Amino acid sequence: SNFIFEMDVYLMELHILSGEGSRMAYSSSSAVPVANGDQVTVIDFRSDTITRPSAGMRQAIAEAVVGDDVYGEDPTVNELQRRCAEMFGMEAALFVPTGTMGNLISILVHCRERGLEAIVGHKAHILLNEQAGIAQFAGVIPRTIQNLPDGTFDLNELRRLIRPTHDVHQPNTRMICLENSHNFCGGKALPLDFVKQVYQIAHENNCVVHTDGARILNAAEALGVHVSEILKYSDSVNMCFSKGLAAPVGSIIAGTREFIDKALRMRKGLGGGMRQVGILAAAALYSLEHVRPRLYEDHLWAAAIAKAARKAGQGVVHISEEGVDTNMVMFEVVKPGLTAHLLADRLLQVTEKEKEDLGESIVVKSCAISPMVTRVVTHNDLNTDMVAMAIKKISYVLEEFGKEE
Repeated sequence: SNFIFEMDVYLMELHILSGEGSRMAYSSSSAVPVANGDQVTVIDFRSDTITRPSAGMRQAIAEAVVGDDVYGEDPTVNELQRRCAEMFGMEAALFVPTGTMGNLISILVHCRERGLEAIVGHKAHILLNEQAGIAQFAGVIPRTIQNLPDGTFDLNELRRLIRPTHDVHQPNTRMICLENSHNFCGGKALPLDFVKQVYQIAHENNCVVHTDGARILNAAEALGVHVSEILKYSDSVNMCFSKGLAAPVGSIIAGTREFIDKALRMRKGLGGGMRQVGILAAAALYSLEHVRPRLYEDHLWAAAIAKAARKAGQGVVHISEEGVDTNMVMFEVVKPGLTAHLLADRLLQVTEKEKEDLGESIVVKSCAISPMVTRVVTHNDLNTDMVAMAIKKISYVLEEFGKEE
């Protein structure tokens, strides 16, 4: 169709601008032979966690200089921690196995007394996707505040939720948790002014701010600021290397020197003390040098997918007109009788008519994150040609659903 042709041209322009069309992809696309000998191209948009180390990253892993990190003797880990602390504008940093552990350690350090309260968004990853470890292991009470569509929340509501310290009947509010970029709000980057106001409210009320910044570098790219500008308004942060930065394992937490000294002890208690872990820190360092500079591409690709789906999926899915900030697109299903799982399942199938109409067989892997929302995430293992193919497939399927009674 003319629409598909227009999107192909648009993606070709991105291809030329980025110079990345020939960049090797690993897990995200593969030609799979089927019974009749045809080839099916599989493109994986389930998450940015599915990436595999590039050849350069594998070389960095192989050549890493290592030592015993529990003794503080791994030079590659030490360099990663130094560089991240400097990048974040914080005093110190600590390498940890996972983002879930990084968030939990941060909460344990800030809330040493059981029964304290933390205010978290009702769509926060800390609340929904980490087994509520904030309560299970830290003994901290999560008090939810309604996330708005852009990942923020009402500041007057925040003020109202902070408990009075003089009332012995109530728990004490100790911390406010932000998520930036915000996963379940569609990868939205929190506005800098909002983050600043939350920080001011917190400190006026003897609270701290922890940022779940799993994809904080995506947020900084979207806002057009250095990441340290965002984190001026946070007492601690957790960032993942295994998401948009495409490393296989690892996260980093940062804060004051006192915070990290306590976090080191917490990490050991949780079983997160690692030995010759410079092999993983080397992958993280490589990602900062070679993957971080191209995060804008993921954002361009996500915006192109959203634009195409918005046009082809009228009456089928809704995608916010406010745009896509980072590398996520949320397809909110609005057609009666259709669900997120049905949409995701259809994207996995190739019909004979579709193969004839498109001239090729394309499978797109997505993720139904709720009954009515299907998510696609762009990442390092894609290239512009693959995104163009995915747009053809997604547009075709949405138009097909649009024609059905």
